[in-house]
Amino acid sequence: MPQVDPRRTIAELQELRALTADDDGAWRVAWTDTWLQSRRWLREKLDALGVETHDDAAGNLWSTLRGESDRELLIGGHMDSVPGGGWLDGSLNTLAGLESLRRIAEQYDGRPPVTVRLVDWADEEGARFGRSLLGSSAAGGTLVPDEERDRTDKDGVRLEDALRRCGVELDHAPQANAELERAAAYLELHIEQGPVLLDLDLPLGVVLGTFGVERHALAFRGQAAHSGSTPMDRRRDAFLAAARMSPEIYAITQRHGGVSTIGSCVTRPGIVTSVVAECDITLDQRHLGAEGLATLLREAREASERFAAEGDVEVAWSELWRIEPFTFHGELIELADEAIRETVGVSHRLPSGPLHDAAEMARAGVPTVMLFVQSLHGISHNKIEDTKLEHIEASVIALDRLAEKAMAWVGRQGG
Repeated sequence: MPQVDPRRTIAELQELRALTADDDGAWRVAWTDTWLQSRRWLREKLDALGVETHDDAAGNLWSTLRGESDRELLIGGHMDSVPGGGWLDGSLNTLAGLESLRRIAEQYDGRPPVTVRLVDWADEEGARFGRSLLGSSAAGGTLVPDEERDRTDKDGVRLEDALRRCGVELDHAPQANAELERAAAYLELHIEQGPVLLDLDLPLGVVLGTFGVERHALAFRGQAAHSGSTPMDRRRDAFLAAARMSPEIYAITQRHGGVSTIGSCVTRPGIVTSVVAECDITLDQRHLGAEGLATLLREAREASERFAAEGDVEVAWSELWRIEPFTFHGELIELADEAIRETVGVSHRLPSGPLHDAAEMARAGVPTVMLFVQSLHGISHNKIEDTKLEHIEASVIALDRLAEKAMAWVGRQGG
């Protein structure tokens, strides 16, 4: 019986790293030339397999192996990375899925019992324009073009123009929803990106669901004044009010669980001789429970208003993006657990703090599950991201075993 070749996957990952990374990490940022180069490289691999491959209206890349049934098992990943990111984030999912697609095509003489599709999602990271899961949200039916149209990158390039340069019209992106018409299950493998499996000394785990996210920009507005002549008690210092948010955010999160991050801070006029008139910060809050997430947000708002009042400054909130928490499909979790135990003997169940395209598939009502493979340093979005080669091999095998089980499960649901 044909088997997957995990070493081929590792070789392809290393080939991709040589093509699109340097000593400072991977540079496959969505809608850039390097990302397009990685897409062409992947397309060559898919064309060699002989499957039907096309881009949808949102720029997602789909490869389809038609089966006896038109009910579809989807295996997903993403080729894009953050700037200077790790060599496995996203690409492991895609290339492990490619290897499973090869095995399925060979075993079933190109005609498996159900249709199997590999999807490379466009712009999972949101690294350039701040809009994560762009391609999968378009397919899932939640992308609203008018809400994204005015996004710009750090150089002032508009999202709409960057997409058009890559052959994607933002207004047409929601047409990608048609790709999910026959979707019956969705599988995704990912490096954990955190230390849970590392601390447990386990290679693989099953993901129970993804954290919900509230992502906001906070604008504190005070008054510029000379730093030498303005007494401390007369200052309307926007930075002081914003800075007090940092320890308070940690305290709020300590009380209610989840994770929260103030990820950026910009001051104006930004000179050493002036009290800060304007201070803009960004806040990212995540929790597995909807009530817990709402509490994090409510208390953060209350704190910002309190600090603003105490400092005689103003504060305004603007939503950057949000997604509710999603739990994955119970039966698929059980199948994933079986696949992992068959591969490495022991499994572990854990939630995902980072966002993944799987969340949009669950949101769209597609039965979904994820596998995590241990992150060697417990870190991702960093050039030092890594995983033991034997763990990568195990993850490819476990994903393929899950794919086989999921095909049977999809077939039973159709009956």
